Amino acid sequence: MTQGTALITGASSGIGAVYAERLARRGHDLILVARDFDRLKSLASSLSGDHGVVVTPLITDLTSPADLERVLAKLRTDAGISLLVNCAGIGPNGPFLASNLNSLSNMVQLNVDVLHSLTATAANAFARRRNGAIINIASAVALLPERFNATYVATKAFVLALTQALSAELEPHGVRMQAVLPGFTRTEIFDRAGIDISVIPEDMMMDAGEMVDAALAGLDRGEVVTIPSLADSDLWEQHERTRRDLGPHLSLKHAAARYRPRGETR
Repeated sequence: MTQGTALITGASSGIGAVYAERLARRGHDLILVARDFDRLKSLASSLSGDHGVVVTPLITDLTSPADLERVLAKLRTDAGISLLVNCAGIGPNGPFLASNLNSLSNMVQLNVDVLHSLTATAANAFARRRNGAIINIASAVALLPERFNATYVATKAFVLALTQALSAELEPHGVRMQAVLPGFTRTEIFDRAGIDISVIPEDMMMDAGEMVDAALAGLDRGEVVTIPSLADSDLWEQHERTRRDLGPHLSLKHAAARYRPRGETR
């Protein structure tokens, strides 16, 4: 029996293609969204034949407003869709100062603007149906902003914050959110960015299959944030407790004493 339909962006290769295979194995019908016609058609045929599910390829350039609107309309109107997996994204070609503004802006458009539109549309549709889940692929660098291209890090921090905030709002409506924060993952993104994968220590590089399996295990466990490499879950819980402990101190009537003019008292 079908588990409902999953719509996956960036589905023709890498993490998106692995999600497609794993979700087909679980019995989900699929809508696969990507630009590469040949690869998407081949993947759809293979998954349909191997797993007996309905696989619909949707050849789409998500940076095209018209193409994006077709996907948004599908999310609004197809009541069979119960899972959105946002895998489409762009990585950096180098450090921030070595990148041109157009490439950085394109990264923001796909990693933030497009993902936000898809997430918001799915969230509203799923909330009305009181059922569904949204998986957003972020990155571990969202927690280590000093370590990577500033624009890329900022886009992934947006994905993390959006997912956490929406999780709290959507839970009463029966909709689940998950942000996945992988570290280095063996995909084609390195070739596309012109990065020599051999310079990355082998013990820091996870295979895409293992990463997605861990992420789905986290989804099954009800995690809002899944960090596939993190063995000690208490470290994340400590991080979250510290963040929440800041809450009562972030908006007060008066500035902290260290910020007041010298000699001023209250």
